[in-house]
Amino acid sequence: MSLQAQFEQAVADSKNLPERPDNMTLLRMYALFKQASSGDANGERPGFTDMVGRAKYDAWDALKGTPQEAAMQQYINLISELKG
Repeated sequence: MSLQAQFEQAVADSKNLPERPDNMTLLRMYALFKQASSGDANGERPGFTDMVGRAKYDAWDALKGTPQEAAMQQYINLISELKG
């Protein structure tokens, strides 16, 4: 199975996890997904009043320079761990 196919399966699996991950894990999932699917963070950082958007952007931006394939693999590994 190709890395892309494994990634797509992990995305599907992420919607059916046995329990809801904590907020830090959700941020990590979001950041890895964005890095894997879109590359480095782009656009402007959300303003101070958008705390959720700002946290998501910062988590994604922290992965700047991570190759998309590496982010895909990390996402696959994270979802695999969460599935148990």
